[in-house]
Amino acid sequence: MGAAAPRAEAAQLDPVSLYATTIADAQSLVAASRADGSLGREAITYSVYMTPKPTPTPTPSASASAGSDSGEAAAEWSPPFVSPDPGTAQAIAYVMVQERGWGDGEFACLVALWNKESGWRVNAYNAGSGAYGIPQSLPGNKMASAGGDWETNPATQIAWGLGYIGGRYGSPCGAWGHSQSSGWY
Repeated sequence: MGAAAPRAEAAQLDPVSLYATTIADAQSLVAASRADGSLGREAITYSVYMTPKPTPTPTPSASASAGSDSGEAAAEWSPPFVSPDPGTAQAIAYVMVQERGWGDGEFACLVALWNKESGWRVNAYNAGSGAYGIPQSLPGNKMASAGGDWETNPATQIAWGLGYIGGRYGSPCGAWGHSQSSGWY
């Protein structure tokens, strides 16, 4: 019955003081087990694993467009229009797109296209293909036809890129559609 007496005593204690007493006993046991009184933390390693948050995937909005002559509707995603910050390459492009008579929807396609191609960086270079600049001209020196400062001037690169897109695809949305289906434009 000697073991029952401490349990009876413990049952009469406040739960918080019971916890504190137990922790104090455990800590004194650990400290007493080391000759120098330290807890030996250098031998303990901790690892923390945090489940990464998934990257959100944009949900395409389906819009009905004329499919074939049979009246089928094709679902396709169109990038949203976002007004560019003044002084940026996108602001320069926005003015040029408007001057060509293309609307905000065409500008949104251009933004999506060149975000994908170059991130709108004037010095973007693809070492694998040799493509250069905002429109990823291949080779880059094709843009010299729009100006001698083609390597560093976003306006020159954009003017050349819009001319290329207009001549080959008709509009930025035409180029964006081709890029989405083939991976390039």
